[in-house]
Amino acid sequence: MNAQANFDPADLTPGQRAAILLTLTMVTMLYAMTVTIANVALPRMQGSLSATQDQIAWVVTFNIVATAAATPLAGWMAARLGRRKLMIYAVILFAIASLLCGTANSVEELVFYRIIQGASGAPLVPVSQAIVVDTYPKEKHGSATAFFGIGVMLGPIIAPTLGGYITEAYSWRWVFYMILPFTFVSLVGVLAFIRDRNQPNKIALDWTGFLALAVAIASFQLMLDRGERAGWFTSTEIIIEAVAAAVALYVFIVHSLTAEKPFLRPVMLLDRNFAVGLLIVLAFGMLNFTPITILPSLLQQLRGYPDSVIGWVLSARGVGTLIGFMIMAFAGKIDPRYPLTIGFLLQVIAGYSMWQFDINLTIIDVVWTTWLQGLGVGLMWVPLSLIAFSTLNPMYVPDGMALFHLLRNIGSSIHISLSIALVIHTSRVNYAVMTEQVTSFNKNFQIPSVAGIWNTETAQGLAAISGEINRQATMIGYLNSFAFFAATAAIAMPLMLLIKKRKNT
Repeated sequence: MNAQANFDPADLTPGQRAAILLTLTMVTMLYAMTVTIANVALPRMQGSLSATQDQIAWVVTFNIVATAAATPLAGWMAARLGRRKLMIYAVILFAIASLLCGTANSVEELVFYRIIQGASGAPLVPVSQAIVVDTYPKEKHGSATAFFGIGVMLGPIIAPTLGGYITEAYSWRWVFYMILPFTFVSLVGVLAFIRDRNQPNKIALDWTGFLALAVAIASFQLMLDRGERAGWFTSTEIIIEAVAAAVALYVFIVHSLTAEKPFLRPVMLLDRNFAVGLLIVLAFGMLNFTPITILPSLLQQLRGYPDSVIGWVLSARGVGTLIGFMIMAFAGKIDPRYPLTIGFLLQVIAGYSMWQFDINLTIIDVVWTTWLQGLGVGLMWVPLSLIAFSTLNPMYVPDGMALFHLLRNIGSSIHISLSIALVIHTSRVNYAVMTEQVTSFNKNFQIPSVAGIWNTETAQGLAAISGEINRQATMIGYLNSFAFFAATAAIAMPLMLLIKKRKNT
C-alpha cells in the first residue's frame, strides 16, 4: 500500500486494526516512560548536577509544560503534515532529545533537552488516540481505548524498574539512553502500519491564540517553580511572570471569543459533559504524577533506599494502573460515573494513608499506597475519556482532544510545583520552630537517657541535633504534600454530580 494513499477504516481487517492499535500503544508508552523514568533518577541527578530540590523538579515540570504547550498544535500539525508524517517526525525528534538528555552537564542544559523531548512527544498521545477512534467502530471504542491505555500503564512499570537498576549500576544518564530502543521499535511500527485517512490540508494556524496560550502557560509555570526560592511576590521576577501570565491569558480569552477561527474554539464548552470533563481531567492531571515525583527524594533522602528498590516501589503504581485498565476493559457497560467516582475515592484513601507515614516508613507502606493510587488512575482514565467525548460534536473532537490533554498536563505540572514548594516551605518553617527548643534551659537535654549524643554544649552534639531536626522537619514537609494531594482529590469528587447521565441507545 502506498504510504500516502487514502484508506477507508471500514475496509481494515481485524488483523490490520490490531497491528495499528499495538503500534499506537507502543508509541504512547514512550510518553509515559519519559515521566516515570526521570523520577526514579531525580536524586542522582540532583547530586550529580549540584541542584537544589526545587531546581531538579524542573526536569519533570518543564517537560510536562512543554508537552502541554505543544499539545494543542497536534491537530494543526496533523492537518498540515498528515498523521503518519507527523508521528514519524515526532518519534525521531523524541529519540534525538532523549539522547541529548543523557549528555547534559548542567541542570539548565538538561531542562532544555527535556523541553524538546516534551514538545516532540506532545502530538503522540492525542494523534494516536484520534487514530484509534477512527480505526474502530463506535461500539468497540471502550475496549480499544482500554487496550490503548496499556501504553500509558506499561511505561510506569517498565521505566522505573529498569531505570532504577540502570541508574544504580551505571549512572542516571543511561535512563535516557534506554529509551532509544523503544523509539526505534515505535518508528518501525509507524512506518509499517500507520496510513493517512486524508491528504494533508494546509490550514492556517491562529498564531495569536497559540502564542498567547504558550506565554500564559510558560510564565505561570515559571512563577510556580521559582516562587518559593525567589520569595514569591516580594520578588520583581515573580511579579513580572505573574503579570505576563495574566496578560497573555486575557489576550487568549478575548481573542478566542472574538476571532473568526480561534486556536481553540470556545463553542466546545457549550457541551456540558465536555466542559465538566475538562474540569475533571484537570483534577486528574493534578493527581496523576505527583506522588511518584515526590516519593523518590523522600525514600533516598530520609530512608537511604537504593535506586533499584525505589524503581520497584514506583512500578507498583504501574501494576495498579494495569489492574484498573483490565477491570475497565470488561466493564464497558457500567455507568462511567461509578468507576470514575471510585477512582477519585481511591486517590483520597491513598493520599490520606501517605499522610499517616512517619520517619520510619517501610517499603511495604509505600508499595501498597502507590499501588492503590495507580489502581485509581486506571479506573478513572477510560470513563473520563468516554464522558468527555460521548456527546461532543465529532467535528470538534480533534480540538477537544488537544484541549483535554492540555489541561491534563497543566494540572500535573501545577500540582507538582505546588507540592514541591509546600515541602520546601513547611520544612523550613518547622525547622525554625523546632530549633527554638534547642537551648541549654531545656531540661530534656539534661537527662542522659533522653539526650544521648544530643548535647547543646559541643559542636558535635549541636550538629547531631541539627541533623535530626532537619530530618523530622523535612518529613513533615512531605506529609503536608500528601495531605494536599488527598485534599485535592476530595475537593474534585463533587464534580461527578455535574455529569449528565448518558442515554441508553
